[in-house]
Amino acid sequence: MNRFGKGLLVAALVGVVGMAFRVSWNALRDVATATGADSTAATLYPFVVDGLMALALVATLVLTDESRRFALRVLAAYTLASLVLNYVHGLVPELHDEVVDWGRLADWDPANWALVLLATSLPVGSIYFGSDLVAKVLHHRPVESPTTTPNQDETAETYVNRSTAELGESAPAPITPAPAPVALPAAPVVSLVKSPDRAPVGSVAAESIRPRRATGRVPEVARSTRPTRTADQLLFEARELTADWSDRELTAEGIRRSVRTSPAKARILRDTLRAEREQSVAGAGEAAA
Repeated sequence: MNRFGKGLLVAALVGVVGMAFRVSWNALRDVATATGADSTAATLYPFVVDGLMALALVATLVLTDESRRFALRVLAAYTLASLVLNYVHGLVPELHDEVVDWGRLADWDPANWALVLLATSLPVGSIYFGSDLVAKVLHHRPVESPTTTPNQDETAETYVNRSTAELGESAPAPITPAPAPVALPAAPVVSLVKSPDRAPVGSVAAESIRPRRATGRVPEVARSTRPTRTADQLLFEARELTADWSDRELTAEGIRRSVRTSPAKARILRDTLRAEREQSVAGAGEAAA
């Protein structure tokens, strides 16, 4: 809708409201006269009731949340009060005459008392509620749109452009010491040299190796192509490789790397070779003696 159409709509609304106020003004003036108001007070009485309705309507358009609900309640209360007084003015013909019986708005006394109380309390309510609505409107702060101001943009850019040296360094996380490795039980030392009071080499080697947990069948591709060596073959290879080694160099780790066997078998080979060397040294000593 263009500006001309909006202006025409507002003008029509003002005309309708003005004519409605003129009709209500006649009834409210007669009711005020019946409750004891003089000519000036009776003339101003409609502005007190219908005027506060207009003020409450404007307040509902400005206020929000709880204040807006309060303005709507005031608008509804004064609209209902104006409707009741206009209705009473239509039911009581005596109110239309210039001379009326003061304080008489209905024939039934309880209804008359309630109507007189309503008519006389509206001006006091207009003072209270009107002042409260005006104070709420004056102290109301409109919600600002979330638009960024130049200062905010500059602050954000300054923060981004700051070097990491200027920013506060976070405290380093505490270093948790790694738990000490659990010592594994030492493998039993078994000699590979056959002795009448010892068990066969094959059975002893089988007992010294920990049984492995079954993990399923190993695929053919993943299996090693190197043939499995017996204990005698390992001992023979270890003798040849360590023939020129000193006693200090004869360690389980060195044997494991040279023969390429497991640590447990390397320890067994080490103990066996050391035992052979001790026997050979003892035999040489006896022969020399």
